[in-house]
Amino acid sequence: MTSFRLPLTIASALAALCLTGCRVGPHYQRPPALAQAPPAAYKETPAQSPDSNGWKVAQPQDAMLHGKWWEIYNDPELNTLEDKLNIDNQTIKQYFENFMEARTLIAQARSQLFPTVSFGPSYTHSESSANAGSGAAAAAGISTSATVAKNNQSGLITLPFEASWEPDLWGRVRNTIREYQYNAQVSEADLENERLTEQASLATYFFEIRGQDALQAILDQTVADDQKALDYTRAQYDTGVGQEISVVEAENTLENAQAQATSLGVARAQFEHAIAVLVGVDPSTFSIPVRALNATPPPIPVGVPSQLLERRPDIAASERTMASANAQIGVADAAFYPTLTLNAEAGLESSTLKHLFDWSSRFWSVGPSVSQTIYDGGLRRATVNQYVETYNADVASYRQTVLTAFQQVEDYLASVRILSQQMQLQQSAAQSAQHFVDLETARYQTGIDPYIDVVTAQTTLLSDQQTLATVHTQEMTASVQLIMALGGGWDSTQLPTPAQVSQRLTPAERTIQK
Repeated sequence: MTSFRLPLTIASALAALCLTGCRVGPHYQRPPALAQAPPAAYKETPAQSPDSNGWKVAQPQDAMLHGKWWEIYNDPELNTLEDKLNIDNQTIKQYFENFMEARTLIAQARSQLFPTVSFGPSYTHSESSANAGSGAAAAAGISTSATVAKNNQSGLITLPFEASWEPDLWGRVRNTIREYQYNAQVSEADLENERLTEQASLATYFFEIRGQDALQAILDQTVADDQKALDYTRAQYDTGVGQEISVVEAENTLENAQAQATSLGVARAQFEHAIAVLVGVDPSTFSIPVRALNATPPPIPVGVPSQLLERRPDIAASERTMASANAQIGVADAAFYPTLTLNAEAGLESSTLKHLFDWSSRFWSVGPSVSQTIYDGGLRRATVNQYVETYNADVASYRQTVLTAFQQVEDYLASVRILSQQMQLQQSAAQSAQHFVDLETARYQTGIDPYIDVVTAQTTLLSDQQTLATVHTQEMTASVQLIMALGGGWDSTQLPTPAQVSQRLTPAERTIQK
């Protein structure tokens, strides 16, 4: 047993050295997102005084959306569609599977921390040449024929176990694990960003359909009113009171209204088909009932600008990308240091099965090897520089993502606020246009004004009503875009930690879809 002590002592010492190895590479610290601290409030936040007109944000000002943000609109049909989207949307499923794939890469990287053990039993039967060594046998006075008959065939049975381990002395594997952990967090943040995008698209299309239904109601009513005007004008002409030109003008007005009413069906059908795809349904079997838009943008808790950094999944993804690039620098730095490999082999070997498991059939070997690159033409330094520049580019991308996020919030705060004010003015304009039509119709019927003045008034009314419906739709969709710019109901506490993304996948997560 004495022969085992020295190799085992060496192996134990090497193992202790490996377990206390250092980790090279820069330590990651999140760089500042902006050159200066965010302001206390958004620039475009509407006034909160009771006397202010138009849309207002929710109180308190620093409140935040949570969970199912679309429920703020209090529309059961929208709630049902959003719930179905979260289950059946195929793009969300694609991003989820990408996240699962990113998690498996962590397990692959972690496996490099452990030895590789293999078992390769073999049996070899061979026959040597009868002429091999015949001269030597004759010189020694040995019968050649006897020697060949006895030794020209042989067999060898081997049961070897081989182990190889490359200790992570300089943190190459640990940095690789961190890189893949951060990449998995990026994938999860991308998943949440895509989920938010799909949810917001559904809500936008939903309100667009309701806006089309409102326009359709306006044009249907316009067609009915124009038909009555044509009937009246034709009756006037048939009795000799009116003029034929008035009849032609009334017919043209009616036909234009009918054409506009028909064309609205194209946009509505396309929005409906888009929603069907979002909820994972064949558009041929999906429909949304007709119902005009009658909602108003609810008060939305916008929070304070400093909270935005923790609420947007795209910002979280960009920040985790920086962390991953920083870990890549550590992986490249490890190439400057020597690599230690421990190899061991043990097993049984015998020419006959009868003696294979005898104690004397054992064999073993163990020994370390060290390799160090002496010259590579600057490859390692260039690789480190490459990853440093990648990290610097990711920092710029992160800061640009933050700036874009603040821009989007300010854009949609301004949109909702201004469109709310425009809605009030447009409502007054539509009411005035209706009064204009009523007055002009009365003047025509009493013979004061020609029918062309009625047509002018009707055209003004239709235009104002269409603008009112369009602005209303824009106001609702802008509120959806504002919620999306704020990050929906997500915040960074929902991002899984490196330890959580490193957990083994469950059987359900590993299921192959049929």
